[in-house]
Amino acid sequence: MRFSVTARWARRWWGSALAVGVVVSLAGCGGSNTTTGTPGSTAASRSGAGQPVAVLYAGSLVNLMEHNLGPKFDAATGYTFQGEGTGSSELANEIKGKTKRADVFISASPSADATLEGAANGNWLSWYATFATAPLVLGYNPHSRFAADLKSKPWPAVISEPGFRLGRTDPKLDPKGQLTVQALQQVGLGPMVDNASQVFPEQDLVGRLEAGQLDAGFFYSNEAVEQHIPTISLSPVDLSASYTVTVLNQPPDQAGAIAFVTYLLGDQGVTLLKQDGLTVLSPPKRSGPASAVPAQLHPTIG
Repeated sequence: MRFSVTARWARRWWGSALAVGVVVSLAGCGGSNTTTGTPGSTAASRSGAGQPVAVLYAGSLVNLMEHNLGPKFDAATGYTFQGEGTGSSELANEIKGKTKRADVFISASPSADATLEGAANGNWLSWYATFATAPLVLGYNPHSRFAADLKSKPWPAVISEPGFRLGRTDPKLDPKGQLTVQALQQVGLGPMVDNASQVFPEQDLVGRLEAGQLDAGFFYSNEAVEQHIPTISLSPVDLSASYTVTVLNQPPDQAGAIAFVTYLLGDQGVTLLKQDGLTVLSPPKRSGPASAVPAQLHPTIG
């Protein structure tokens, strides 16, 4: 789901104005409306209702975020999840370039987080937590004429055959694309990296494979699990996504951001992550000083 920054903040401004009007009206009538509670409680949920929590996340998590974790977060907390998924490096560049504004950033590699740290990069984040991993695999279309070969022959030999249609993501925009380049180089297929016809947007790769436009593509294992895509291991190559999460510095909705990360790393979120085929790190591995992490997240992140 893509969101318009301008429209989003306009809706939030009008929502705030309406809330002020209601409070003034109640005060004039001698009424009161007080809620207390901790993030995730019913009372806290009421206070967060109507305030979208903007989450920019790795495109390999689109199905999980939009159809599972996001809606269940909404139902559990009363907040409204508002997400956008595409290449992690691309999102980091947009955050740094101020073309995207968000509360939470979820990346598929710490390398994307590193581009947002420090004064030279705008001080967009001061910490992140690695919470899950997923190996890079080769997913294939079971109806491809190369399917039998992929199951019986070394994968580097098969994808090099004439007429094989391979899909991968752009290494300039997506950590998965960077890992794919490493995988190809490790098995002696470095020249294939220069074939730009193999490169597609991360959010399009699954659809192209399922439509029969590709014989195979490089995916993370959780993407394949979600879409029931058959896969083969890239052995002897052993590369994985490392999913990280952070609350961006000076987020528009600090409370909503904390509520989302609390849910993501809590029992309910972890269950959903595991169901999605991810290997969850418990506890998450923090990078950056503990003092930079919001106090409400210390029990989970430290």
